[in-house]
Amino acid sequence: MDPRRPRLRERLADWRFALGHAADLERDFGFGRNQRTFAKAGAATSDAAVAAFDDSSWQRVRIPHDWAVALPFAPPAAPASKDTEDAVAAHGFKAIGRQHPGNSVGWYRCPIAVTAADRGRRLWLEFDGVFRNCLVFVNGHIVGRNDSGYAPFRVEIDDFLNFDAREGDSKNVITVRVDATLGEGWFYEGAGIYRHVDLVRADPVHIPQWGTVVRSDVQEDGAQVRVATEIVNTGDTPVNGILRQRVIGPDRRPVGQVRDSAFTLAAGARVTLNQQAQVATPALWSVEAPKLYTVEAEIVVGDHIVDRYDTAFGIRTIHFDGARGFLLNGKPVKLLGSCNHQDHAGVGTGIPDALHAWRVAQLKDMGSNAWRSAHNPPASALLDVCDAAGMLMIVEARLNSSDDEAMAQLDRIIRRDRNRPSVIAWSLGNEEPQQGSTKGARITAEMQAVVRTLDPTRPTTFAFDNSWDTGAAKIVDVVGFNYRTDKIEAFHERFPDVPTMGTETGSTVSTRGAYVNDAAAHVVRAYDNEHPWWASTAEAWWSIAATRPYIAGGFIWTGFDYRGEPTPFAQFPSISSYFGVLDTCGFPKDNYHYYRAWWRPDLPQVHLLPHWTWPGREGQPIEVWAHGNCDEVELLLNGRSLGRKPMPRNGHLAWSVPYAPGRIEARGLNKGRRVATSVRETAGAAAAVHLTADRRIVTADGDDVVMLRAEIVDARGRPVPDADTQLTFECSGDATVIGVGNGNPTSLEPDVASRRRAFHGLAQAIVRVGSRAGPFDVVVTGEGAKGASLRITAMPPA
Repeated sequence: MDPRRPRLRERLADWRFALGHAADLERDFGFGRNQRTFAKAGAATSDAAVAAFDDSSWQRVRIPHDWAVALPFAPPAAPASKDTEDAVAAHGFKAIGRQHPGNSVGWYRCPIAVTAADRGRRLWLEFDGVFRNCLVFVNGHIVGRNDSGYAPFRVEIDDFLNFDAREGDSKNVITVRVDATLGEGWFYEGAGIYRHVDLVRADPVHIPQWGTVVRSDVQEDGAQVRVATEIVNTGDTPVNGILRQRVIGPDRRPVGQVRDSAFTLAAGARVTLNQQAQVATPALWSVEAPKLYTVEAEIVVGDHIVDRYDTAFGIRTIHFDGARGFLLNGKPVKLLGSCNHQDHAGVGTGIPDALHAWRVAQLKDMGSNAWRSAHNPPASALLDVCDAAGMLMIVEARLNSSDDEAMAQLDRIIRRDRNRPSVIAWSLGNEEPQQGSTKGARITAEMQAVVRTLDPTRPTTFAFDNSWDTGAAKIVDVVGFNYRTDKIEAFHERFPDVPTMGTETGSTVSTRGAYVNDAAAHVVRAYDNEHPWWASTAEAWWSIAATRPYIAGGFIWTGFDYRGEPTPFAQFPSISSYFGVLDTCGFPKDNYHYYRAWWRPDLPQVHLLPHWTWPGREGQPIEVWAHGNCDEVELLLNGRSLGRKPMPRNGHLAWSVPYAPGRIEARGLNKGRRVATSVRETAGAAAAVHLTADRRIVTADGDDVVMLRAEIVDARGRPVPDADTQLTFECSGDATVIGVGNGNPTSLEPDVASRRRAFHGLAQAIVRVGSRAGPFDVVVTGEGAKGASLRITAMPPA
């Protein structure tokens, strides 16, 4: 084997896991048993850190992994301080944190194959995110530390490897101790290695992690692509080499050749080479057509290609303007956005790549084109999806601070994401206590200076809930308004050249499928009129943003319900927020259809609410709404017209209808012609389960997932809106149910399970596909209801 082969990248996904203990040395595998634990490098800092440790009894897990999602719910025992109660509620009442030291530390172990051919090469680990405080060991040596739950980090490991038995042991094991006792946010954050881990093997002469910067200048005669490439020589002798690069188009054909650059590097030195290429007819990256290019780089030393490094990018222009809002490729594009945390029913924060793609697709179908990663930098896997799907992204730093740790995190975030076409701004803070002060201005200016150095092509922004004309607001390029959308007009009159947007908007609360408030049961009706004191309805904020071109757009709080921060009910058993336009499973609430109507105006549509199953309320008035974008809507009850009404722009229609069992129908009309229909029918008893999957053809790579939707229907196939049928999901073949959910913000059922009650007629299961190609069946059975099955085909990886 040629020892100077190009770099190899291996995704480390199969690990062993066990809970440690934050306060019991023996249950924490001896970590800290010796008061001189850190006295000698490579000493036995923990039993579990050494390669020879027997981990056969540990649980096999697949990364991404969140151990907190499988923990029980645990409200604080009385008496408890308000701070304790608030902290426990904020993180979804999971049994983790200071009150639960036995659940707050986790250990991971993964063996890696190392051969004599790796001797002399550089090997490192790339962690995209670990929550939270972690130590990384290789063969008993502490090789890396990380304090951030969200920023990526890299750990060099080649010095600590065993290459053959003569070194005492040919086995090589990575061990990671993760301490999630303390949180960073005021929302559910999970615990563990919840993002990808890659092992990279490279020649001593190589392009380091995030070592390329690709920028494009769009001109009348095409686009000039400028590439800055960093090369390091970690060997002990000087090297002469050539950097060879080419630009590959969206169709995978070469579109631009870069002139070779020769270099000479002394031992231990590094150099940055600047090259450029001309793309004659560039396909511009946009929301509608997210065309991606690739710079393929090779380093040649002698007769060997010693390194290859690919960088994806898009050719496009962005600009925030005080008068015209956000411009993409020179044209105004209203930001139709949502803010989102990073958890999902069934898996918590350990979101598989295919689930990231599914979540983006749900918002794209609503008409959304932008995502604010609140309140931390997102996973690389999510950004890959956004680049490919045309979802604009605001990347947010976790810390608004200029201390060394915060600046190091910001540096890594920008280096990782600055080539991505989906990223349109860097957010430097969110409702920070110092935001309006001179101190806040100084801190934010220091952060902005880092941004300007590493990426002068994108603006900075900040999500303010006050002080829009002072402090940090005088520093950043785009001023974000949290909830106070009604104040943007007056601000614009005073500062017409300052770009603005709604960084958090709406914030209505609702329980999916519920249409009567019940505070005792923690239920909020799903009409667009329930919101906390600081927020507004969807209709109120969007009517402002839609009609003012200088407002770049807005980001709903939130796209999805999320665990923790249970609002409007901060008490157990509410374990998640009610803010989403989709619930924690991604099932749409009714406000989803309000946004879809006005964010997809070219698609005629009408959506009717509520359901029409109200036993015992015959003759009583029911509040009936229609969301839609048609000229008029006609309402019919059991075939009898209740009249037509014109649809107000950016509004909705409402009727009071005496309940009569049967069929209520909304017809959307344009120029008198019916173009859309929405029907609700009175349902009978639950009789069967209707099962659907997001895809029937999947990839047998061990990581792909299928999203199953189970809906309870009556004997005539009509949805049963109040059904809570107990459902059980099973798989044949090489597939596994990894999590379940139903969107109920008060459900205390386990997520990591194969059983779940339907909530308002719906439940979800997530099935992970194994590595064996071929068909497999997914089956759902229900108590008192006929079950259903689907056949899924797993294809070999391409």
